[in-house]
Amino acid sequence: MIKTAHLLWALAGLSSVAALLAAGHAVIYKRDPRSATLWVLLIALLPALGPLLYVLFGINRTQRRAQRLRSESAALPPLQTDAAVQLPESWRGFAHLVGRLTCLPLTAGNRITALVGGADAYPAMLQAIDSARHSVALATYIFDGQGIGECFVAALARAQARGVQVRVLIDDVHVRLSRGSAYRALVHAGVPVASFNATVIPARLHAMNLRNHRKILVVDGALGFTGGMNVQRPYFRPDAPAQALRDLHFRVEGPVVAQLRQTFARDWADTTNEALEAAFWGAEPAPLAAGAALARCIEAGPDETVDRLRWTFLGALATARERVCIWTPYFLPDQALVAALSAAALRGVAVKVLTPAVSDHAFVRWAARAQFWQVLEHGARIFERLGPFDHSKLLLVDGTWACIGSANWDARSLRLNFELNMEVYDQAFCAQLQRVFDAACAQACEVDVQQLNGRPLPVKLRDGIARLFTPIL
Repeated sequence: MIKTAHLLWALAGLSSVAALLAAGHAVIYKRDPRSATLWVLLIALLPALGPLLYVLFGINRTQRRAQRLRSESAALPPLQTDAAVQLPESWRGFAHLVGRLTCLPLTAGNRITALVGGADAYPAMLQAIDSARHSVALATYIFDGQGIGECFVAALARAQARGVQVRVLIDDVHVRLSRGSAYRALVHAGVPVASFNATVIPARLHAMNLRNHRKILVVDGALGFTGGMNVQRPYFRPDAPAQALRDLHFRVEGPVVAQLRQTFARDWADTTNEALEAAFWGAEPAPLAAGAALARCIEAGPDETVDRLRWTFLGALATARERVCIWTPYFLPDQALVAALSAAALRGVAVKVLTPAVSDHAFVRWAARAQFWQVLEHGARIFERLGPFDHSKLLLVDGTWACIGSANWDARSLRLNFELNMEVYDQAFCAQLQRVFDAACAQACEVDVQQLNGRPLPVKLRDGIARLFTPIL
């Protein structure tokens, strides 16, 4: 009995020491104080289990083996020295900010085409794969093996069979947790495929929280696609178009495609240790000019690129003078972004936020509604789109600048996920997106503070509790 008591005391002591060390690490190293607070509370409530959970999920150990590919930046188009000159004076400081964040040039001569919904995006992507002569590089978060996914598997297999070099990268969580993943079908078809950030329990269990949310397709090194769209059945319903889930994707041509392929090459090397040589992409060393848009990729993630998109959003909101349009499936801005949105609205900028009325994650919607009032009380407007779930992601400012890509307005996208967005300066392109945004808003109901205040008390408590978890949602 005495030995057992001593053992219990020893375990209790070790548990206390581990809890103190874990809590201290969270207090010192967590960038977001809300996240640090959440971890400290969890460790205090679960002194035995909390430190273990923090070691596995709370510490960012991401190391990028692809850092050696930094040298590939020399293959990018040279810095367009005239690009900044062509910008309006009010945008030059912001362009400098994004250039400092990304260490990438703002490239001229691009053409970006909006593809609204799976009915536009998937056929265009499949046609591009079928026309490939040298290479196809595809990275996606979700790749269904059924429905439209079967068409992609078949197209990639055809490309591989005719001698095109194909590489496919799928996030590991979907590969492991979804029975419908296309991973096995691609392997069976002989298509080179890899899963990003694979977790081998327990050695890499912490990596489960760090996902590759990027969507990239590059064909022959010159034609690109990016945006928010996965390869997923619910977004393509030719039998019932009105029931298809909604999203935005983009066809990209011009020198900025070199930045898309650079991001893919880094992720592929990080996953497989295979460095894709310049010859992989095709005969042309760099994509040729195709249009009038200025564009630059913004690569972000929980590694050395953390906070790039957050700073980009903050800079854009500070630059805005007339209007800001935000389109996102998950609207959970942190306090800095809430302050920036409120400041823009207070100085007379028309701020509109469009988000779906029905979410694919109810808990996230509860948390979002719990903090709507912080934005609404200073004059911003929030609209909830009716109908099928809307996964679209877009930031439009003053009819001049657009930010497109994979990132949502939540902590998961801005701190935990690997994301890829693209900034575009093109008034004609922004005008097209403004029309698409306005049409979507016409299908939405506006939210007001009185409506939020009228929620039953149990609903307010539910939403408030959900909001406590926003640092990790």
